[in-house]
Amino acid sequence: PFFVDFRRPELLVSNTISLHLTTEPGVTVGIWHTVPGSRGAEAQGKDQRWYEEALADAHPVIIYLHGNGGTRAASHRVQFLKMMGAADFHILALDYRGYGDSSGHPTESGFTTDVLALYDWAKARSGNSSIVFWGHSLGTGIATNAVRKLQEERGVQADAVVLESPYTNIREAAANIPLTKIYRQFPGFEYLILDSLARAGMFFRSDENVKVLGCPLLILHAEDDGVVPPKLGRKLYETAREAYKDKSKVKFVTFLEKLGLGHDYISFHPELPALVKDFLNVK
Repeated sequence: PFFVDFRRPELLVSNTISLHLTTEPGVTVGIWHTVPGSRGAEAQGKDQRWYEEALADAHPVIIYLHGNGGTRAASHRVQFLKMMGAADFHILALDYRGYGDSSGHPTESGFTTDVLALYDWAKARSGNSSIVFWGHSLGTGIATNAVRKLQEERGVQADAVVLESPYTNIREAAANIPLTKIYRQFPGFEYLILDSLARAGMFFRSDENVKVLGCPLLILHAEDDGVVPPKLGRKLYETAREAYKDKSKVKFVTFLEKLGLGHDYISFHPELPALVKDFLNVK
């Protein structure tokens, strides 16, 4: 939806509230918080304080980092909130600086600041609940940047990371875009975006980041992804698996071409929640 009232997420997804978080002086980001479906009945009409307190209810928390283009209100992102909310996860979906109703200007380091500010906010409220970083497309590089910084600068290991339709780094993603397909679907858009990110000094080097991570890492890729080829997801998996001491912590799952999930629609696969819960050892 092009025109969306971010303050009223309930028009698109139930059990959801909108909030704003100041991530550094002068930058405020918009966030939607969806609570687990099992708490849906009691969530009706509740305020932000109730939602914040709900974070400590022992259900796992997903920090959802969306891909490029659009906002947290895009249909496939709303589907993610519905699917994972129904599976009894909390989801915190933010629009980075310069996106949606968030202020500020997009930069790679700025995105990391936004994500870690949200992590700190969630960690302060979530008790012993696990917090999972979930990145899709562009968001996969944002996720690995944040998790690496958390580990290297604070000595904190993330509970888990899920990378959906990931690339190795922006340069390689831009070089691998099948131009004919892109021009047919949206003329030059994704290619130009990736190219301009690289020119703007944004690199999102997930292939370097995963070499130093130690947390559980799940990589998801559809065989028919026409934007980021699955060979990049596999390459990222192989890089991580080679570097990890405990190989069992790294998993790669592909979705068959016949499912037609492409780049954006893995969140429509009905078995996704069970697959993720199994990986996280969540009941």
